[in-house]
Amino acid sequence: MNVSRPVEQIYSNYTTEDSNVWKTLYERQMTLLKPNVSEQYLAGLKNVGFQATVIPDFREVNEKLKAFTGWRLTVVPNISPQKEFFEFLSRKRFTATCWLRTMEQLDYIEEPDMFHDVFAHVPLLSNPAYCNFFEGISRLALQYDCHPHAVELLSRIYWYTIEFGLIKEKGQLKIYGAGIISSAGETRHCMSGVPVFSYNVKDVFESSFRTDAMQEKYFAIDSFEQLYKSLSEIAQLLKSEMIAIPSERKTAGSN
Repeated sequence: MNVSRPVEQIYSNYTTEDSNVWKTLYERQMTLLKPNVSEQYLAGLKNVGFQATVIPDFREVNEKLKAFTGWRLTVVPNISPQKEFFEFLSRKRFTATCWLRTMEQLDYIEEPDMFHDVFAHVPLLSNPAYCNFFEGISRLALQYDCHPHAVELLSRIYWYTIEFGLIKEKGQLKIYGAGIISSAGETRHCMSGVPVFSYNVKDVFESSFRTDAMQEKYFAIDSFEQLYKSLSEIAQLLKSEMIAIPSERKTAGSN
């Protein structure tokens, strides 16, 4: 569907339907999330001041994030190209859309909208360890000039942590991945007995994924500090993988 998307947030352009969509999704998700989501996500939600009755104003959000981690939101119309995405992250800029799905699209939308990008991702951008991991992943991608093989492996790390990660808190599994947080179906699914494995970089590197179906497994971290500290192992294993690639594949994958 070819739809013109805004490249800046003009707050006055939000409609009554936009407000209703945000409120409906927010209240529905919070009902599902409160017993299951990470305490650190809930703390982040308070840090950025999100509420059901008010669509977030990016200027206000940026001021709050600046105080906690120095990150900020940068508006993009759609999903950013990989290299652009990683370049923004390396400068502590999270790319986010500012348009909202329609009421008819509440349960499914093909591409991420503001509810996914902002409600699901932004609260944890007030957490320093989480942000340091996020930034570290981007720097590794840029170190290899976004080579397809490096991006594939780092995408698996991103997928099973930032998007679909679980965390152990007080002996229980809790949600922190944005792809779960923004999806009612995925929230129910991840707590339905699907296999959950302890976070291990090598295992994640070897785990492919699908973007068009519920997850067949999840990985659980012990803490965001553990996630951040795993960057050195990610870098070492990635280096080994890249060294093992035949030179012709390296050349073919470069720009």
